[in-house]
Amino acid sequence: MAELSLLGDRLRLMTPARIRLGRSGSALPTAALLSLDRDHSRARDAVHAELSDQNLLASVGRPVIQVRSRAGDRPTYIRRPDLGRLLEEGDEALLRPTGDTLAIVVADGLSAPAVETHAAPVVTAILERLEDWSIAPLVIARNARVALGDEIGGRLGVDLVVVLIGERPGLSAPDSLGAYLTWSPCPGRRDNERNCVSNIRPPDGLDYNSAADVITRLLRAARARQETGVTLKDASTSRLNSGNT
Repeated sequence: MAELSLLGDRLRLMTPARIRLGRSGSALPTAALLSLDRDHSRARDAVHAELSDQNLLASVGRPVIQVRSRAGDRPTYIRRPDLGRLLEEGDEALLRPTGDTLAIVVADGLSAPAVETHAAPVVTAILERLEDWSIAPLVIARNARVALGDEIGGRLGVDLVVVLIGERPGLSAPDSLGAYLTWSPCPGRRDNERNCVSNIRPPDGLDYNSAADVITRLLRAARARQETGVTLKDASTSRLNSGNT
């Protein structure tokens, strides 16, 4: 029994997962219950939070275009995922063909705090690694789902789009950022035609430089092969999959 207890203590040091919480009668101990309620509240607040930083990418030092989806507010965005994939009609005129290779879209997704914390450093790290690429003005998209990047990239006329988006919060990760890469973006792209680099959230997840390394390797491979999705892999990491938010 003592060995099992020691093993459990070691496991708790290796993972943020809730293990060996103990019990008080038939219930959780008070401290464990309060911790669970706190983390549940943080995750719920992240979903409902609006992107408030108007100068989110000011430190990057590049032109920025701000657009919205047709989900006009957070309650609508949560109830109607389909509207989060469509560009607001009045914002279509903001996006003109640029003839560039890549567009980077920063979207609030399901965790605006993740975007406000992590997006600018990741964008900066990506741009440093792609100095030889032609890159369109940065785009900030509010109340956006991943697929909104397809329409944005299509209107900008780029070969590739990267959508940096707040991922669905978990009880141990309310501020995780994901990166979704799509070749030849246009409305109607399927989930299996993208690549995803997930859990960007130092120090508990992928750090900014490591994330940028993986993203740019995938971008260069996608450009060479003219495809993204399930057939495009980065063997140097196990943090990749295809999917959507």
